[in-house]
Amino acid sequence: MSRKIRNMTVVLSLVLALAMLAACTPDPTTTTTTQPPVTLRVAGLNGPTGIGLVKLMADSDAKTTQNQYTFSLTGTPDDIVAQVSSGQVDIAALPTNMAAILYQKTSQNVQLLAINTLGVLYILERGDTVTSLQDLAGKEVLASGQGATPEYALNELLSQAGLQDQVTVTYKTEHQELATLAAAGQADLVLLPEPFVTTVLNKNPDLRIALDLTEVWQSVHQGQNESELAMGCMIVNKAFAAQHPQALQTFLEEYQASVDFVNANAEQAGTLVAQYKIMGDAALAAKAIPNCHIVLIRGAAMQKALNPFYEVLFAANPKSIGGAMPDAGFYYVP
Repeated sequence: MSRKIRNMTVVLSLVLALAMLAACTPDPTTTTTTQPPVTLRVAGLNGPTGIGLVKLMADSDAKTTQNQYTFSLTGTPDDIVAQVSSGQVDIAALPTNMAAILYQKTSQNVQLLAINTLGVLYILERGDTVTSLQDLAGKEVLASGQGATPEYALNELLSQAGLQDQVTVTYKTEHQELATLAAAGQADLVLLPEPFVTTVLNKNPDLRIALDLTEVWQSVHQGQNESELAMGCMIVNKAFAAQHPQALQTFLEEYQASVDFVNANAEQAGTLVAQYKIMGDAALAAKAIPNCHIVLIRGAAMQKALNPFYEVLFAANPKSIGGAMPDAGFYYVP
C-alpha cells in the first residue's frame, strides 16, 4: 500500500472515531438535571388547623403523592414553635397570630404559606333570643381565650357594633372548663371554639349555635376591606421555600386536593381525622368539619385577608403578633 493511501486511511479512521465520540457525548443544551426527590417535613396541630391535612396524610401513606412527606402531629402550638425554631420541620400549622410572632422571633426566617382555617368561634345559646350581634346587648356571655385571639376578636365585633359597654363577658380559664359547664347545663350563653362546640352540642341538645363569628366578622367588615377572621395557617421555612419552589408548589396542589376532599366528604374525612388522632371520635369530627371553615387561601389574597385582622390584634395587644406588623416579606408569593 502506498504511503499516500496509508495516510488517507489514518485520516479517515480519526474522522470516524471523532464522529462516534461526538455521538456519544450528551448535548449540554438538551441535557436535563434530575434533582433527587426532597422529603417535606410537615408538622400539624390536633384540632381544626390540622383537619385539612388528613387526605394528604392518607395519600402519603398509600404512596400516591407526587412529593414525599413525613408528618408529625402535636396538641400545642408551642411544640410546633420549638420544632420550627430548631429546624426540625419545613412546613408547619400554627394559629395566625403565632405565625406572626415566629416571623419576628426567627429574624424573619419563616413565611406565611397559606391561610388554612377561618374562624372557629361560635356563640351557643340555651334558648332562641340571640339571632344577631345586637341581641347580645344587656346579656352576659361566658367565654374562654382571654388575652388571646378569641377575646380580641369578640371585642372588635362588639366595638364595631357599639356594644362594648352593653355586653358583660366573663372569662373562664380553659376551653375545656367552659365546655364542661355548658354541657352540664350550667351556662346559657357561651363563646367556644370548635371542636368544643360540637362536643357540647352532642352532650346538651338544649343548646344551639346562635352566632357564627366568622360570618359576623365578614358582615361587619363588608365594604371596608377583605378582612377574614383567619385563625389558622401554614408557614414554611424561608430557606426551604427558596431552595425547593417546585416541591412547595406541588405540596400546595396536593394540600388543596386534601382540603377539597375534607370539605366535600365530611364522613370519610371524619374517619381519617380519628385515624390520625387529630380528634378522638370520627362521628363528632364529621359533625365538626362543616363548622371549622377549612380553606386554603394563598398568594396575594393572604395579605388582603389577614392584614386587617393583624391590625385588630396589634391594636388590642402588640405582643399578640410579635410586637410589630408583619411586612410584605412575611407572605410567600411565588
